[in-house]
Amino acid sequence: MATQQPIATIPNLKGRLPKLEPRRKRPTPANPLPLPETPALPPPLDTPPRSFQVPTRRILSTKDHELFLSSPTYTLIVAFVFGLSDAVVDTPISAVSDDDCSPAIKSILSILDEAEALVLSTPPEDSEGSRFGNKVFRTFLDKAKAASSSWNQKLGLSSQETISEVETYLNQSFGNRTRIDYGSGHELNFIIWLLCLYQLKIIAKTDFKPLVLKVFARYLLLMQTIQSTYYLEPAGSHGVWGLDDYQFLPFLFGASQLLHHPYITPLAVHQELTLEEFGHDYMYLGQVTFVNSTKTVKGLRWHSPMLDDISAAKSWNKIEGGMKRMFVAEVLKKLPVMQHFLFGSLVPAAEGMSTEAELGVSNEEDEAEGGAFVVEHDGMKHVHQANSWGDCCGIKVPSAVAAAQAAKRNGAGELRRIPFD
Repeated sequence: MATQQPIATIPNLKGRLPKLEPRRKRPTPANPLPLPETPALPPPLDTPPRSFQVPTRRILSTKDHELFLSSPTYTLIVAFVFGLSDAVVDTPISAVSDDDCSPAIKSILSILDEAEALVLSTPPEDSEGSRFGNKVFRTFLDKAKAASSSWNQKLGLSSQETISEVETYLNQSFGNRTRIDYGSGHELNFIIWLLCLYQLKIIAKTDFKPLVLKVFARYLLLMQTIQSTYYLEPAGSHGVWGLDDYQFLPFLFGASQLLHHPYITPLAVHQELTLEEFGHDYMYLGQVTFVNSTKTVKGLRWHSPMLDDISAAKSWNKIEGGMKRMFVAEVLKKLPVMQHFLFGSLVPAAEGMSTEAELGVSNEEDEAEGGAFVVEHDGMKHVHQANSWGDCCGIKVPSAVAAAQAAKRNGAGELRRIPFD
């Protein structure tokens, strides 16, 4: 009988196996740009300026821009915009009723209603499928300019000198007459018009909530009508790599509205039902809805990759902080935007800033179509054609609104999908 072989003992490998430890998460890279704080908003002017002046461009060089960024006016603008944003934290549009609006707020709303009536009474010409700005827009601007004096009188302004200064910002907030375009600089002009009214004590800090949720929301609807009617071109557009072709502030104010929302998360921008149900109450969602409606392809990842990237943020708090950073970095600190900014007596230029007369630059409103003006970019002065393809001020691009409406006219049903989506 064969003897059984001894069973080999299994070696103890416990000491040889590496110890299993949870993988360490890589630290999130810190944003190199500090979160801008909300400066204290200076009180309105105790007494009106001794003399009012029609606002003009004063940022005509890099040095002028640097002087502005270190001036009290820069602080005033940041304090006003961030103050408006902070006033609407966790507040939907429907939370403000007509009873919460002061007489001044109601007058501003009636002005915007009248401006929209001018749009409806000035239909565009058939431009045979052109996707660039419709020249009838200039007729609308002429009508608005003719009415602006009476509009500002509704707010209690009686002096023609005062009206001439204040109305300039409102007239410039609808878009550029020469280039038939619109961008964040024109949007800023509307805010500066409101700032002038604050400086003159026509509106107060107690009006800030309805100023955003009633007045600015109404201005957005007006601008969407104007953009859709006259096919305004994006001013200095970054194309799909920009936040939005036209607006910036609805994303800042909208993020503040949603700051601590219990269930609407940043990813909600991809949920059509959420956009449909809450877009009228939250500016961020409403603006995304409008952006979607003006594109010819479906999906934020294709037509608005920056908005798509932002939707991956963990909280609205991060988005709101990022929007404040972006407002400072991409609007106030961008020379191509701020070189069109206007200074008067209520929003004064810093001492030492250039004047249009010193440099022989004509007023922007007086330039003929295709007119040229001198700008400085990266330390180099050059003549810039107002309707050129100058990279310093962005590339002249057709209106996405026009492209979307052309697609609908040609029988396109739903938005086309990218083949590999």
